[in-house]
Amino acid sequence: MAQLYHSAGSLRHDGFDLWVDPATAGWEYSGLAVLTLGAGDVKELATADMETAVLPMYGSAVVEVDGDRFELAGRTDIFREVTDFAYVPMDSEMRITAGAGGLEVALCRARATTRRDPAYVPAAAVEVEVRGGGRATRQINNFMSVEAFEADTLIAVEVITPHGNTSSFPPHKHDEHTEHETELEEIYYFRIEGDGGLGLFKGYVADGEFDETVTIRDGDVFLVPRGYHGPAVALPGFSMYYLNVMAGDQRIWRFTDDPVLAWLRPWIDEQPADDRLPMR
Repeated sequence: MAQLYHSAGSLRHDGFDLWVDPATAGWEYSGLAVLTLGAGDVKELATADMETAVLPMYGSAVVEVDGDRFELAGRTDIFREVTDFAYVPMDSEMRITAGAGGLEVALCRARATTRRDPAYVPAAAVEVEVRGGGRATRQINNFMSVEAFEADTLIAVEVITPHGNTSSFPPHKHDEHTEHETELEEIYYFRIEGDGGLGLFKGYVADGEFDETVTIRDGDVFLVPRGYHGPAVALPGFSMYYLNVMAGDQRIWRFTDDPVLAWLRPWIDEQPADDRLPMR
């Protein structure tokens, strides 16, 4: 089985701060790359068979593809700002130019079979959802959820968990095709706010093949090929952000909770929402 937890910096590849593709993850669809560019720097990329969302983490950019030119205003703070983004289809050549303040950009990727048109989505059009209640309240930026954006296989959202709260809870899975579940490979890319910040994350399977509870620091990655995942715990003093990238042979998001802990979901949803959210 491929390694699930990867510490910050361990997935550097060919000039990218982070590179996960189906081959390195040992699966079929999902991928993620993170790239840092200085002011005015340019990166040219071919998408091949991977559709891509170009998502600024910090800074602004111009994305050129197939004769289209998308100016991304970007953001300065992933914890308090929603960003615009560009969608680049498979079989495309794209050119990314960093803005005057430099750029850190995530490329959310998934293997596709249908070529769609390039697109731009402004930040104002991104739905911000506050989900759960009590200490399980979290914010979801639904920029490429199934309902928000039409793609071939790619699903991607941002999750912000304020310090002291828990998300991805109860633990849930989506690793088989049933009436209640679809098979989706998932990447968690974590950022932690605050110097020396850390959090916790758990992934496991019912048959016991793996059961990992890991300390999460800024820039870490956890791959979810199958099994239950959660909770993601933002320890007191350190808010947690993660970018979720999912894909499979059906672009449907259905999941089942760990039956031992499923009773917690309706109880959590009945609690008053944390008034620190939305953080924008």
